[in-house]
Formats: sequence, structure tokens, C-alpha cells
Amino acid sequence: MTNPYTPVGRTAPKWARKRYVLPALGLAFFIGIGASAEDSSAKGDAKPLAAKARPAATVTATVTATPSAAPEPAPTVTVTETETAKVKVTRTVTAEPVEEDYSGGGEDGGSVYYENCSAARAAGAAPVHVGDPGYGSHLDRDGDGTGCE
Repeated sequence: MTNPYTPVGRTAPKWARKRYVLPALGLAFFIGIGASAEDSSAKGDAKPLAAKARPAATVTATVTATPSAAPEPAPTVTVTETETAKVKVTRTVTAEPVEEDYSGGGEDGGSVYYENCSAARAAGAAPVHVGDPGYGSHLDRDGDGTGCE
């Protein structure tokens, strides 16, 4: 059985391939040396990497402004307008809230009961807080102690 990947026909031996590669590398090497040898005269023109430090001339110009007279500020004019108005004072009397008995405790909130928040709003009691008459947990949706928010 033969190898299907081998080329058909005559192949050159390994020493024959070296016969072309080695002279080509040698030629490239000599061409490189010859190209770098041509530029040898330019090395004399090069400056040294570190030059000697020497002082340089520095010119400094100072300009001094002469003080001038400060301008006078403009006079400020203030106009004040006064109006008089008559005000009628009335006294508003409100009824004192009746003290309620909170001694009952618990969550029922006294003897008042609101079926839903619409009823509490209609009675003017919304929002209802814990301890207020009419408070119930069914009115407090988020459980923060304030019903009908």
C-alpha cells in the first residue's frame, strides 16, 4: 500500500534542496553587509549623544502697571413705594373636639365602624390611624397603621 499524499514522480533528495537555499541565504547576507558598509562616511557627521552643558542666555522683561485713579461708583437710587390696605379681621369659632375614651384598647377603634374607605371618606374621617375611632385592619391595605390613604 502506498501513501496517497506523496507526490507522484521524481522528488529531489534533501541535499538537493539545500543546494538552492544555502547559496540564497549567503547572497542575502553579503548584500546586507555591502549596503551597510556604503553609509560609513555619515558616521563622522553624527553628534555625540550627551552634549556638554553650557549656560544659555535668558531674557526677562518685567512690566509694571502704573496705578490709575479708581473710578467713582455711580450713585444708587432706591425708590420705595408704600401702599396702605385695610384689613378686616374676623374671628372663627370652632367646636372643641370631644374627648374620646381610648381605654377600650384593641383594634376595633371604638364604637364607630366603617365598612370601607368610601364610607370613611364620606364621614370625613379618612385617613384613619391606629387608635382612632373607626380604624380597622380591613381599611389598612399596606399595614403601616394608617387606613384609607
